[in-house]
Amino acid sequence: MNQEILDKINTIIPGENILGDEPMSRHTTFRTGGPADCFIRISSKDELSKLISFLKKENIDYFITGNGSNLLVSDKGYRGVIISMTGLDELKVNGNHIYAGAGVLTSKVAQSALLNSLTGMEALAGIPGSVGGCLRMNAGAYGSEMKDVVESAEIMFGDGHIETIPVDDLKLRYRGSRMADENLLVIGVTFSLFTGEKNSIEEAMADFASRRRDKQPLEYPSAGSTFKRPEGYFAGKLIQDAGLRGFSIGGAQVSEKHCGFVVNKGGATSKDVMDLIRHVQKTVLDNSGVKLETEVILLGDFD
Repeated sequence: MNQEILDKINTIIPGENILGDEPMSRHTTFRTGGPADCFIRISSKDELSKLISFLKKENIDYFITGNGSNLLVSDKGYRGVIISMTGLDELKVNGNHIYAGAGVLTSKVAQSALLNSLTGMEALAGIPGSVGGCLRMNAGAYGSEMKDVVESAEIMFGDGHIETIPVDDLKLRYRGSRMADENLLVIGVTFSLFTGEKNSIEEAMADFASRRRDKQPLEYPSAGSTFKRPEGYFAGKLIQDAGLRGFSIGGAQVSEKHCGFVVNKGGATSKDVMDLIRHVQKTVLDNSGVKLETEVILLGDFD
């Protein structure tokens, strides 16, 4: 990215929040990925709106990210601007409602709910993503989904204006949403919870956390569950039945603890992960006739 463009960006974003040739391995939970031309941490809605408007005017590609927990970035990096939403970190409680900016970790919302004796977030407490990304994909765990606890969301449309949209108009469904369909940006989310008993909430959270530790490979970098659940099946069971438990390519491995997870056992590249994902998809298709789709978002050139 040339200096003239960077200088113009610097009139919108403070220089300390602009990083050039930034390794995306620092910003994804897979801990893989090559350098982005420019990595920008925005800290306000106004900055975001102005920055996107400028990038569109200059025909510069950009990608919005939060905690990078559902993202696999090519080893070649990303030719454009990565916009990090982690600076949208407002978190406030009002009665049985919690407002969280898009960059707030969902786990932090759950902790805030616990501190305020509010129930509803217990099953979602272990999800590693930020609020914006979790809403966009309607993240869920243990029978609970974002759509069950969200009242409304602040959404930025393509022209930069922001509206508060009620949950019924967000088209939340299994790993999908209106935001994904229409490429809309989540700015913040209002959660609607119920008053509960603090000890019971804490016990439930501890139980879900224990189940995660027992069944999921939390000790290794990953993007969480790698594949969507095929209708009528479980991805992990299909992968296990195909004989792929523990199968590795380079530093990437089908988890021995939970076959639905591809993990970075150490030194994995994004190519290792992608090659393993493709191998799993082909082997499962050959073995069971079921086509596995990824939950993970792919960014950059994987050819």
